[in-house]
Amino acid sequence: MATRTISKVGMSAYDDSGRKDAGDFGGGTLARPSIAEQVANRIMAMIKSGNLKPGDRLPTEQQMTIAFGISRPPLREALKALTLMGVLVSRQGGRYTVTDLSPSRLVAPFNTMLSVADYDVDMQFEARTVVDLELVRLCAERASPELRQRIRKLEQDPVAFRLLDMEFHQAINDGAGNSLLAALAQVLYDMGLDVRRTASEVPGVIAKSVGQHIVVADALMAGDAPAAIAAYRAHLEHVRDTTISAKQSLGA
Repeated sequence: MATRTISKVGMSAYDDSGRKDAGDFGGGTLARPSIAEQVANRIMAMIKSGNLKPGDRLPTEQQMTIAFGISRPPLREALKALTLMGVLVSRQGGRYTVTDLSPSRLVAPFNTMLSVADYDVDMQFEARTVVDLELVRLCAERASPELRQRIRKLEQDPVAFRLLDMEFHQAINDGAGNSLLAALAQVLYDMGLDVRRTASEVPGVIAKSVGQHIVVADALMAGDAPAAIAAYRAHLEHVRDTTISAKQSLGA
């Protein structure tokens, strides 16, 4: 008589012959269209609910096709998509494992995409406006007094501006207390860095940026989110405009 076993991730039960038992991987045969997307969404839902955790191994492809009631092509499409997203990793033998789900891992595919794409300044700063301004708002609400003091100290030295600029923005991201948004912000900050270095060599550019940093830091010290957001927006517009000018001067 076949022995009944439960997969490690707790999604379905199988006997030794590979037949699915009364337990259910996700429940029900999936209907078209977008079967692969439905499978990916179902696996993501299991991760969000805690039924799947970092380090858990998924059942074999054969077991999952039985559980989902689908063929292998859409299953493999779903698994490939989740792998590209950094949610799953394929181990030797073809079994998939849930990753550590760290923010740096989850934004890695995004980072790769940006590194090979044509650098579009307007697109970059449109995205930075969405991400960075929310981080500034959260920082104004959540940052500890010690971190606010650190932000205040990082904005004042034009001589070491390039190093301190990175630390200044990172400190704001840290103060927001959202590691995933912070990881996205870092990816966007790193885009076109060489062009921004050229822009910073133009007389007056660094001095203006330092002055804008001071206004942002003062607002964060006061916990004034609207003022911090307005000041940071003005800073992003300045950086965007000088980056565009530098890009044009380089003939890029």
